[in-house]
Amino acid sequence: MIARRHLALATLPLLVRPAIAQTPWPARPVRLIVPFAPGGTTDVVGRIVAERLGARLGQPVVTENRAGAGATLGAQQVARAEPDGLTLLVSSSTSHGVSPALYPNIPYDALRDFTHVGMIARSPSVLLVNPASPYRNLGDFAAAARTAGEIRFAVAGVGTSSHLAGVRLAMALGVRTESIPYRGAGPALTDLMGGVVPAMLDSLPSCGPHVRSGALRALAVSGAERADSFAELPTLREGGLDVVSYAWFGISGPAGLPAPVVQRLSTELRAVLNDPPTRARLEELGGAPPDTTPESYTAFIRDELAAFAPLVRAAGLQPQ
Repeated sequence: MIARRHLALATLPLLVRPAIAQTPWPARPVRLIVPFAPGGTTDVVGRIVAERLGARLGQPVVTENRAGAGATLGAQQVARAEPDGLTLLVSSSTSHGVSPALYPNIPYDALRDFTHVGMIARSPSVLLVNPASPYRNLGDFAAAARTAGEIRFAVAGVGTSSHLAGVRLAMALGVRTESIPYRGAGPALTDLMGGVVPAMLDSLPSCGPHVRSGALRALAVSGAERADSFAELPTLREGGLDVVSYAWFGISGPAGLPAPVVQRLSTELRAVLNDPPTRARLEELGGAPPDTTPESYTAFIRDELAAFAPLVRAAGLQPQ
């Protein structure tokens, strides 16, 4: 009898493992960490995707804002999470491009500590001023900056893509920069609309509605070509300034996500981005979604890390 009992206990793990393996994923709601304050581009893009992704997964995808330290606080939270696919990150050109070059003691490795699932969108920055500003176009802004010898602009955080776009713009103009950092694009846009700060560069998904409503005046975009949804806006290159800059956003999880979870996430994310209403919504905001895979998104991040590092050093940026 004892021998039989020991045999039954010994075979129990073999019986349990298949049951665990067959548990459908996700069995609980999924958290999607947005490493910026509400109202910014990362938040807007994350919420658009979260709603559609949750419908396809059969569980809610709940966005949580975890702002601070150039998106590194939210990214660190996901890097340290259990690799069960229930905690994901809206990774971006800030958290996985600029900040690794900016922060000397960053608490994660942008490649080793994450499983990258796919890109959501890529969006140019927009040069913005208050509607009461005397700058009616890019030429007015450039002439005033050269006369003053500097440009002052709000940024969604030190080392964000919009910050780097402003640095590139100042370099092209041959002037100094005075950046005014905020804890996200939302608060910065509010102060720009209130006349507290004179200018800002921000990605189209967060600033687009304010431009359409007339609450902000857009002077130019930083893309290589004009944005389809704002075709009237010239590029910085058209204004004689050799500046091309994009923000990008994607979905990542902690390192070690099981292959079936990665495959399911990749499949559902691509389905969401190819859904006509979602695609139209993102394109309307200026962020046309690409068709990416976990492998291509990982390779893209590797290339961006190599590109941002020399720019951060050349600009002399320091974390604040």
